[in-house]
Amino acid sequence: MVQIIIYISLGLMLTGIIFSTLRFVFGPTAADRTVALDTLTTISMAALVLLALVYKRYIYIDIALVYGVLGFIGVLVIARYLEGAL
Repeated sequence: MVQIIIYISLGLMLTGIIFSTLRFVFGPTAADRTVALDTLTTISMAALVLLALVYKRYIYIDIALVYGVLGFIGVLVIARYLEGAL
């Protein structure tokens, strides 16, 4: 039962990665690309948490938290740059 949930989660993550990558590549504006990059960061964090669950290595959760903070700071920097404040 748990394996089915993991496979469904991986399938949904893969679908999200495909759509976000398409938006990142073909996004008409820089803001669309920024949101797609932030979405890819969030999906990567979810994948790290799923890996922690599967392999029972809970250090991956700490890595996901640090990656999330760095991704948030990166999006803030990009937003400030697009706004013209940097």
